[in-house]
Amino acid sequence: MNSELREEIEAHMALYPDSRSAALPALEAAQRVHGWCSPEAIEQVAAVMGVTPAYLAAVATFYDMLETEPVGRHSIYVCTNISCSLRGADALHAAVCEAAGEDPEFNVRSFECLGACDIAPMASVDGVFVGPLTLDDVPQLLDDVRAGRRVLPAKQLSTRKVADPHANSRDFPAHQVETASPSDASGGAA
Repeated sequence: MNSELREEIEAHMALYPDSRSAALPALEAAQRVHGWCSPEAIEQVAAVMGVTPAYLAAVATFYDMLETEPVGRHSIYVCTNISCSLRGADALHAAVCEAAGEDPEFNVRSFECLGACDIAPMASVDGVFVGPLTLDDVPQLLDDVRAGRRVLPAKQLSTRKVADPHANSRDFPAHQVETASPSDASGGAA
């Protein structure tokens, strides 16, 4: 087993009074390293956590974002819950599927709810929430992923203006509105 993976699993376990509570982050870490929750990956996690592989397999098969079969390394989850669906998510999902085609690098699927209804229709692209999306965004979205660029930077949830001016200060770059000087203002409403 990769020593970094072992250390990450142990760090997750240390956060909980019952180490079994670390099953989700431990499986996610193994999936990140192995590409999916393979039987071997599950056995490795079980050995570190001191639980049975059957316990972890049950957890892995229950949660949608844990893959128990090999998939493309780039995950595109298009939210198709009611808010997104009413704003065109079904057509968006179909367009992403068609554009990705049979490319084995992509794991495209509909997702019941990603919890970002305010940017409907939206998707999670390798864990980055983007939206609201249009059919015209699909080619750029896939081009960005293929080229290893930030996906649709102007539509990323993490860069949206929020009420708390410090909300994006640690983990995400400051919003462009906050970094612009007053002389950069174009006279538009803020």
